[in-house]
Amino acid sequence: MLVIFKSKAAGEIIMYEDKAKPILDLLGKDVKRGIITYSETAGAIATLEQEIERRREMEAQELAEREAKQARDGDLGVRATNLPEAVTFSARVFPLLEMLRLANKKEREVVWGV
Repeated sequence: MLVIFKSKAAGEIIMYEDKAKPILDLLGKDVKRGIITYSETAGAIATLEQEIERRREMEAQELAEREAKQARDGDLGVRATNLPEAVTFSARVFPLLEMLRLANKKEREVVWGV
């Protein structure tokens, strides 16, 4: 299923439900239908920015641990750079975060499932 985010402050954003759910769970919202009111936009923005930072720190730590393991195991010539990168949380949430910022600036809500 698709989730289509709408706001009078920005164009529509379409996301697969399984990708939107973790984001909306962070905000305490149902994936099927909901609203982020103007008064909630600032808190939603802060929550998503904090989660982006938390995940970046976690990813940096995991990378450092992987590189340390490769150095210990003598696998310096074998790197994971040949593998396709997964879409990061920050990349996935960026369009919705921008919509929330515009909605906050223009005092509008963000809705989906309606």
